[in-house]
Amino acid sequence: MSALNVSSLKKNFGNYQVLQGISFEVKEGEIFGLIGPNGAGKTTTLRILATLLQISSGDVTIFGHKLPSEAAEVRKIISYLPEDAGAYKNLTGRQYLEFIARFFTSGNGVASMIERGARIARLGNRLEDKVDNYSKGMTRRLLIARALMVEPKLAILDEPSSGLDVLSAGEVRNIIRTAADNGLAVLLSSHNMLEVELLCDRIALINQGKIVAIGTAPELKQQYAADNIEQVFIKIVS
Repeated sequence: MSALNVSSLKKNFGNYQVLQGISFEVKEGEIFGLIGPNGAGKTTTLRILATLLQISSGDVTIFGHKLPSEAAEVRKIISYLPEDAGAYKNLTGRQYLEFIARFFTSGNGVASMIERGARIARLGNRLEDKVDNYSKGMTRRLLIARALMVEPKLAILDEPSSGLDVLSAGEVRNIIRTAADNGLAVLLSSHNMLEVELLCDRIALINQGKIVAIGTAPELKQQYAADNIEQVFIKIVS
């Protein structure tokens, strides 16, 4: 089933057209990567899909709900994690998960959601420590847990492993892959081409507000006679 359909999406800021009619689809259980250079329109696209920006023209449907007319319904089934997201440093990891959980459920549902978040974060006893004492990798895992514990149907993740070391980034990728294997649709953006190649089922390259290529990693590498997605990226952008 299609989780997300984007058709001829345009976004203008004044006289400047950031998105010039982009189209792509994300399926249930699929990890779909949206990559491109700085200023290409990636974050604008994610923010539109997260209902934070209005559409100038075009069609967006998320599990049958259209934007912007059904934005309230869309917010119930998506989760958005921006690159610069942070957690409250004076709370413990568990307290932070509880704080978030109470926006989505009540009663016994809060404890269940916290427990789900704890399993996703894989922080063990460190969940009882204040976030201020966490490494960047631990904080990012907590934020990924926050995004996934609410059981969205579509997760929108901007640079999910930004700034993490190899081991921490691998842990974050494993969390995302496990969620997708359980049916979650994931749309992610990343500057880490190795991560995109390892994690994404399909990839779209956006440049100057246009989708210029879509396919699996093997398809794109064959099409552009490249050894890896980084080479594909460079050939397209340059």
